[in-house]
Amino acid sequence: MYINFQFLVKNLLLSMYALCLISLMGPTATAGNKDRAGQSGAGELQMQSWGRLSGLHGMATSNITGLEAMSLNPGGLAFTKKLDIAFANTQWLKGSGVNISGLGLAAKLGGEDGKNVLGLTIQSVRFGDIPVTLVSDPDAELGASFSPQLLNIGLCYARSFSNSIHVGFGLKLLNESIANVSASGVAMDMGIQYVTGPQDNIHFGISLRNVGTGLQFGGDGLTYQAQANNSNLIFNLRTESFELPTQLNIGAGYDIKMAEQHRLSIMGNFSSNAFSSDQLGGGLEYAFKNILVLRGGYKYETGGMGDFSTESRMTVYTGLSAGLSLNLPLKTDGPSIGVDYGYRHTNPYSGSHTIGVRIEI
Repeated sequence: MYINFQFLVKNLLLSMYALCLISLMGPTATAGNKDRAGQSGAGELQMQSWGRLSGLHGMATSNITGLEAMSLNPGGLAFTKKLDIAFANTQWLKGSGVNISGLGLAAKLGGEDGKNVLGLTIQSVRFGDIPVTLVSDPDAELGASFSPQLLNIGLCYARSFSNSIHVGFGLKLLNESIANVSASGVAMDMGIQYVTGPQDNIHFGISLRNVGTGLQFGGDGLTYQAQANNSNLIFNLRTESFELPTQLNIGAGYDIKMAEQHRLSIMGNFSSNAFSSDQLGGGLEYAFKNILVLRGGYKYETGGMGDFSTESRMTVYTGLSAGLSLNLPLKTDGPSIGVDYGYRHTNPYSGSHTIGVRIEI
């Protein structure tokens, strides 16, 4: 029995777009879910740790390619040429003492003509040493400290069904731990990118992120001893489970090739969040010979942005972002090394800064 997979995937893509357009036309489509804010956990899944995406404020569902696509639209992973290795570090809300480290590896299977790509990412969020305060030691004079750990490991598979259709699926293992208490879970991502136009310069993308099991904390840190009826009893505190921050992203992009060595990409993006307000925005990216790349973006959170300083803003981010990349080929049509920087403006704090290094073989 012959199955036309390209036909099936193309119709699946069109069906998903039609479903999203219908949902956007509903009366509550732009209202978001801000009334459910704070009811989900695993917020590290929404923290961006890669330089190129940070410079565009994540508004690149349709255009992001390579290893970084695993954190927004797994379909873009299919554009990996051979082997990509990347490392990035983010000073999240500079001044807060929070740092995010990301390490990734992506490899095309079957050589340059292969259509399948596998990717692996590891992301760790570090808070530094936090002093332990007790009722008997409110000033932490004992010198004890603790350090929460947030870790997720992602595995992604992507395939190019044609020059136009690229599909990806990702699985993430999550772990959060603090002082003998931990929670673990699994999250899934899926995404599609569709490329068309006379010069492959029209892009569409859709992704669904962070779909998975709820998490619940447990461990020895939730047990305590107490006396009752002249007996020592051990009590175990029960915790409430929490859901993951599921997100739907829809994007479109257009490349303007002004000359052989110049490219300007225009991107638009909409993000629907299950536990917070929806986000709408876009980005611009200019590339010269694909060696120097400048980018900027803006993300508007519906019902809560206000302006840059008023208390009506419901997020620490003001919406503005910028970044650049410098790609240095080691030889013609050969390996290259790239450096990425991304900045997202915040108020308060001194913004979120991301710097990373990429090696493409």
